[in-house]
Amino acid sequence: MKRMFTTLLPIGLSAAIAVAAIAPTSAYAFAARSPLVGVGGVSLQNYLNGVGESINVANDQLDGQVWTTSVSGNSTFTLMIELAGNAASNAIGVYNSNAGATPTLFQMFPGAATAGWYCTAHFGSGNLSVALFDNGGVFQGSSNYLGVTANGFGFYLDGPGGLFYSQDYRNPGGNAQILTYAGTGVNFGDWWQCFDDQPYTAGDHDFEDAVLLLQSVVPTPAHSQTWGSVKTRF
Repeated sequence: MKRMFTTLLPIGLSAAIAVAAIAPTSAYAFAARSPLVGVGGVSLQNYLNGVGESINVANDQLDGQVWTTSVSGNSTFTLMIELAGNAASNAIGVYNSNAGATPTLFQMFPGAATAGWYCTAHFGSGNLSVALFDNGGVFQGSSNYLGVTANGFGFYLDGPGGLFYSQDYRNPGGNAQILTYAGTGVNFGDWWQCFDDQPYTAGDHDFEDAVLLLQSVVPTPAHSQTWGSVKTRF
């Protein structure tokens, strides 16, 4: 069953959570994806159009594979839509981008999370504290993780279709499974992270199985990597 949430709800406890703004120039300072990834269907495009974005999903892809927090160390991630048959089983979170072949997964959204759920994330002193809320702002629980790199983390989706990473080289065939777009208009300075929960070679390439809106994080330049280059660090 399809689940959709079309507006970002006010975030409870915002007075207690200092979310630093990203400088206006940063949203367009990040490199474009090259080559561009084919996006199947019109669901993602229609959704972004419906929330007032002026994004072309085929041409406006950014190379957002690795991320860092803003100076505050506080970030907010909102699960905007889930249009996947596996939505109830897909977990989403972050991992250290410089980890080896099997990075530790730090879960933020369990499979039970639905559209409109959000989490606040505090990166500090090598740790990550996550507070999870439902779409009514009701607290759902918290997690504390050790050894999380604030200036070099990626996103993952783990579900029945497989485990996929924001770093292309970690995925089967080195294919993209998560696309990044810069927010426009009222979302300028925010980022859209769009997930495909099936292997690219076997899936529908729609990248709307889960869509996160990221606030107070900044993508970092991607460097070409292979498993050989990663293994030399360990």
